[in-house]
Amino acid sequence: MEPQLRHAVTDGVATVLIDHPAKRNAMTADMWRQVPPLFAALGADPAVRTVVLTGAGDTFCAGADISSLRESSGTAQDLAVRAEEALAAFPKPTLAAVRGYCVGGGAQLAGACDLRFADEGASFGVTPAKLGIVYPASSTRRLVSLVGPAAAKFLLFSGELIGTERALRTGLVDEVLPAGELDKRVAEFTRVLAARSQLTQAAAKEFATGRTDRDAYWTDQARGSGDTAEGVAAFLERRQPRFTWAAPGA
Repeated sequence: MEPQLRHAVTDGVATVLIDHPAKRNAMTADMWRQVPPLFAALGADPAVRTVVLTGAGDTFCAGADISSLRESSGTAQDLAVRAEEALAAFPKPTLAAVRGYCVGGGAQLAGACDLRFADEGASFGVTPAKLGIVYPASSTRRLVSLVGPAAAKFLLFSGELIGTERALRTGLVDEVLPAGELDKRVAEFTRVLAARSQLTQAAAKEFATGRTDRDAYWTDQARGSGDTAEGVAAFLERRQPRFTWAAPGA
């Protein structure tokens, strides 16, 4: 079976599977190339309200396929950064469901997601110092924004793996689940995300990046969406709201 990214959409949730079990789901150059067009298509699909990124079997992603670095480490890194940025720019909520190793390029992908839920046996590492690679500036800034400067330096300087207890403490993961509970929790939580207002989520995601030039745009979207009226009506009528706003082009 060729290494690839697989995906399926069920009840508004797209699950993207990193599938390269022979090498612990390490990302090949072709797999990195698949990320931007795949997430562009999912972002434009009105049936998709949230995305779960996970790995086949018992590993999330053990990094980049090192054999690809022999050809050109610069090219491989550029592909990884483009994939990471495409994932970070995805307009809908994204959640990394992590079990096993989440290392190197895997940590880049997980870090580009909005949320990270992990099995209690997962391990995390940012390992360029083991290979003499300069970690990309954008990836470094994203890591610092997640865990703070001190924890980011620990990870980058040492390349050491950390467990879920430390990952949770530093903010690298949002929830840690007991063995066997990850899939159930992810399914429950993504149902919650899919039921919420996409307008609220899209605006909050953009604001969280520090962008301040589209306040008027989101005010106009809110006025014309009907989501606020529907949310208030549903609350007063004690029913689930039926939000209808979708991003333009979706």
